[in-house]
Amino acid sequence: MIRRLAIAFAALFCLALAACGQGDPADLPPANPALWEVRGANGETGWLFGTVHRLPEQREWRTQRLRQLVSQADLLVLETRDVGDQARLRAVFERLAKTPGQLPLARRIAPEKRGALETLMKKAGFSDSDFADIETWAAALTLAQAVREQGAGEGVDAGLIALRKSIPAVELEGTAAQLGIFDGLPEQDQRDLLAAVVEEAGEASARSRELADFWAKGDMESIAGETRRGMLADPELREALLLGRNRAWADKVEALLRSGRRPFVAAGAAHMAGEEGLPALLAARGWQVSRIQ
Repeated sequence: MIRRLAIAFAALFCLALAACGQGDPADLPPANPALWEVRGANGETGWLFGTVHRLPEQREWRTQRLRQLVSQADLLVLETRDVGDQARLRAVFERLAKTPGQLPLARRIAPEKRGALETLMKKAGFSDSDFADIETWAAALTLAQAVREQGAGEGVDAGLIALRKSIPAVELEGTAAQLGIFDGLPEQDQRDLLAAVVEEAGEASARSRELADFWAKGDMESIAGETRRGMLADPELREALLLGRNRAWADKVEALLRSGRRPFVAAGAAHMAGEEGLPALLAARGWQVSRIQ
């Protein structure tokens, strides 16, 4: 059962704006996602690129400008290098997600939400007993993934690796650290996460398509608004899943820039949005950050 949960969970562990689009690829215009250039006083140069992790089949997002910038970089920086490595993800998930003696999942959510939870589990093909030894965060994200539509095409992360195989790739976090964020949440925050997943389940597919459309248009204002909805409206979850990670990533990007590297940094678009996103954080630290049109 744990393997089934891990596979169902595989596309969601980056969470923020891991959006999936759907539709006929022939009807979709090429994507034009947001890009930024970062420059320092001593000639340091790097780039920021907000990503989604799954796309509709054949939707083109590799603009000529993006190709040019990637070709100028000497380092590719991703949230994790384990893109598409389900065996690696499954192994980490199995280690973190299972703890014997968990309460029935229905008892980990408010009584008034238990009917909606039961409906969601039936839709996803699970029962309460399937989560008997599964921690609350893992159950929540597994259910969230189960109701999302899956795009047929590759993710942007994998596409970037294929675009520049000749340069090294490093991680901002890595799979273990990303899953560890959820595993380290206090139980009440994990239950808040479960409640948010149950509440949002009915609109998950439509919202995923909407997010993918925002990304394709480079609409960072709308994406910033999405970072204050749903589970990210909860202050503790917002800090753990978004804001704290943004600050840590800004430290790493700064260190790479100061080391003389020319990094092309690709991370979930939510991490690039608003006054607390990576572009704004780096600008506040004195870097010249400009949106590339």
